Amino acid sequence: MDARTEIDGRAPAVADLLVPALVNHGHLTVTQVRDRAVRGLDLHLARLDAANRELFGVPLDGDRVRRLVRHALAGDRDATVRVNAFRRDGGDTAVMVTVREPHEAPAAPRALRPVTYRRPFAHLKHTGSFAQLQHMALAQRDGFDDVLLTDPDGVVSETGIANLLVHDGETFVWPDAPALPGITMLLLERAGIGARRRTVHLADLPGCAAAFVTNSSGVSPVGRVGDTPIPRDPGIAEHLDAVYASIPWDAL
Repeated sequence: MDARTEIDGRAPAVADLLVPALVNHGHLTVTQVRDRAVRGLDLHLARLDAANRELFGVPLDGDRVRRLVRHALAGDRDATVRVNAFRRDGGDTAVMVTVREPHEAPAAPRALRPVTYRRPFAHLKHTGSFAQLQHMALAQRDGFDDVLLTDPDGVVSETGIANLLVHDGETFVWPDAPALPGITMLLLERAGIGARRRTVHLADLPGCAAAFVTNSSGVSPVGRVGDTPIPRDPGIAEHLDAVYASIPWDAL
């Protein structure tokens, strides 16, 4: 599949791309489409609407977004879909939909490099992502898959592109720190994994029974953080995979 982009239902001209190219102010959501359905459609639409209200002071109609996604998919039934919203010079909200090859979460354990950084306005999935992308690029050059963001005291928040979920041997735990409430995170909560929220330090991770990263591609295990191996309990992983697989798909 060749990647393609539409803005408000049509192929963009150069002039249409000037604002998103030159003004780094907008928000987005990313989802996997299978058989023209997605997991957590209501959560994606709610995310876009809430962010649009916060950034631009106006709602973003969910039915409009669905129509534009369906149009951009054309005849494709499986894809990775990214929806960006930005404000045109005239003040109205433009919706840019990008369709790419479908992607599955890697099954191989992820290697995370700890870095001291927290995303500004961490509750938003926004386009201001230079610092995290640069940290990720530097980590990947050294053989890591992603970064694990912490504060100066080693309190964990999230990774560069995912939420972190750990199991302390008794229950699942989400780090209690500023982070994006990811759609997969919210779906797992809705499905009943019963995770708690509490402060997680880097020093806690080697003592966990397992750790995972969750994002729009799904769930992957964590194998190491820095040079430190992270335990992997196969029973916990199987349970989490089963919960994730039980999450229903919503027709677009």
